[in-house]
Amino acid sequence: MEAKPVKAGMQPASEDAQHHQSTPVSKIILVASIAAGIQFGWALQLSLLTPYVQLLGVPHTWASFIWLCGPISGMLIQPTVGYYSDHCNSQWGRRRPFIIAGTTLVTLAVILIGFAADIGKSAGDPPDKVPKVRAVVVFVVGFWILDVANNMMQGPCRALLADMSGHNHKKTRTANSYFSFFMAVGNVLGYAAGSYSDIYKFFPFTKTNACDVYCANLKTCFIFAIVLLLVLTTAAMTLVKERPPVLTHQYNGDQDEEEVSMPFFGQIFSALGNLSRSMWMLILVTCLNWLAWFGFLLFDTDWMGKEVYGGTVKGKESRLYDKGVHAGSLGLMLNSLVLGLMSLAIEPAARLMGGVKRVWGIGNFILAICLGLTVAVTKMAQSSRHEAAAEGRSLMPPANVKIFAWTIFALLGIPQAITYSIPFALASIYSNTSGAGQGLSQGVLNLAIVIPQILVSAVSGLLDDLFGGGNLPVFVAGAIAAAASGVFALTILPAPPAQPSTL
Repeated sequence: MEAKPVKAGMQPASEDAQHHQSTPVSKIILVASIAAGIQFGWALQLSLLTPYVQLLGVPHTWASFIWLCGPISGMLIQPTVGYYSDHCNSQWGRRRPFIIAGTTLVTLAVILIGFAADIGKSAGDPPDKVPKVRAVVVFVVGFWILDVANNMMQGPCRALLADMSGHNHKKTRTANSYFSFFMAVGNVLGYAAGSYSDIYKFFPFTKTNACDVYCANLKTCFIFAIVLLLVLTTAAMTLVKERPPVLTHQYNGDQDEEEVSMPFFGQIFSALGNLSRSMWMLILVTCLNWLAWFGFLLFDTDWMGKEVYGGTVKGKESRLYDKGVHAGSLGLMLNSLVLGLMSLAIEPAARLMGGVKRVWGIGNFILAICLGLTVAVTKMAQSSRHEAAAEGRSLMPPANVKIFAWTIFALLGIPQAITYSIPFALASIYSNTSGAGQGLSQGVLNLAIVIPQILVSAVSGLLDDLFGGGNLPVFVAGAIAAAASGVFALTILPAPPAQPSTL
């Protein structure tokens, strides 16, 4: 992979933009489908890896630190990869070398994670004792490589979609909608695979003396995930030819020398300082949006287990908690199905409502309402348990409470589809308008996602302690952030420049 920085004053020629405007939608769909492979792996991480690492002997309190890799790598990797993909003049194209490198790293990471217990045993881990130190080391290394690789792929994939869309705003929005749709497909596949307790029987060799049934299921799921990712990436990278940018050089000696001599991070900070006002407004709205999302994404199944089902992680009510977590998993499946359907409806909704600003604003208000409704569901569940306890009946929540909770999960698929598509499309459109690089713009937008994740992780425990424990305080705070994001989306966020809506 050759990623030579392009000197200042070198810009893609106009005929390259015209070439990308003619890219057929079928090829855009092919590139967007890579998201299914990426998200399959993410879904498996969310549903299976925390219990797995605890089976290896890492305490629950320490397991949470492993998840810091996601936001940390997102802060560093996506802007870095985005910058270099903007300035790459490889014969293979600007984005494809990074997508291929990311796929290779995902393959390596999955092997390390799935076979961590076997590698640890071969390296000397005792078979019947925990923690399995060597297996944990292999797992952590693989886990961090996996997060780095996923972040390496997502930014260039979205940037490639923007390149292929050219300056056609409708095609840009449609491309990001397809990316969101395939993220939903990956979620459904990942949750379905993770919920099948005998999936290891597809590959019986995965069950070994060092790897029990749960471990073998995890290993098998990751084998399916890597096969899917390799097939989709190979198809897209083979059938979609990324044309190397044709550059015109307007030489300015002092400027070029300064560009070459400036350290890499100096160039990054310089680029951040030169962001347009539109991008800064987009970052603000996105940041508030993700402040709302992360509280629910981190604690949704825990809320079902504790507040809705009234269970506890340990003790005599642990059975109720487990049932609640499984009910939450069903809710996530419903959420993913609505996410997929809504992803395909975003462009028609934008035309019907008068623009993507209104769609995003309304989506944020739906998010705020749904997060607020978790309080009502919790109160209904508590009331039903008090009545059941007084009458000596089962403490399981009645059907109307469960249906209400699942409805919230499903409805949240609407704003989630908007969150997964519109901000990224707007970043591409603003970048085209200002002349900024697509890769760096997507990487910078990712900062508005990972910083809220760190903030929510840091303050959620404090909020729970201040307000008597439970998940409701962080949900209510998220509802307030979502409402603010909706107001700002409708008011201060600049509207994309108008242009003919032709694909």
